[in-house]
Amino acid sequence: AALLRHLGTGPAVLVGLSMGGGIAVDTALEHPDLVRALVVSGVGTSEAEFHDPWVTGIQTELARAAAEADAEGFVDAFVRYTTGPHRTLDDVDGEVLRRIREMTRRTVAKHTGEAAPVLPSPVTDTWARAAKIAVPVLAINGGLDSDDCVGMAERLVATVPDGRTATVEGTGHYPNMERPGLFNEFLWEFLCDLFTERG
Repeated sequence: AALLRHLGTGPAVLVGLSMGGGIAVDTALEHPDLVRALVVSGVGTSEAEFHDPWVTGIQTELARAAAEADAEGFVDAFVRYTTGPHRTLDDVDGEVLRRIREMTRRTVAKHTGEAAPVLPSPVTDTWARAAKIAVPVLAINGGLDSDDCVGMAERLVATVPDGRTATVEGTGHYPNMERPGLFNEFLWEFLCDLFTERG
């Protein structure tokens, strides 16, 4: 919100995957005047709810690695999200895994040591407030992502007045990286509809 106001732009179409999607939804809840539409992937709101044993297993390993300051263990656990519960890392393109591992390492490095940034306060009651999101919402999910991640995205689009979904088959938690062409097609169609409808 601060960036959009600094640039003097908006309302903007916010696109976010996983935690980034949660941030996009938070922005729509807290600063609705700055958001024209939302596109999320593998997430509902920033208040994630996990029940799938595959996901909770990864969450447990992430917590262990964080508690033990095991940065590499944290990266290894986080990268497992890439596959979804029905594949192994061997089933995913090596370049995609390399890029996700590299991004995760950079993020972990920013949140360790004395220079760790101060994070903003979390937005609360997001699910209760989601029905008030008045802008169009598109969820683009990976067809092989976990039931939790897909379910939260579907719950969000079912909650808002104007929600729709698209599925990138054969991909896990990062459909934009595994099949960027198809992901971008879904995004482009949504944007074309949005700007045709609203002029």
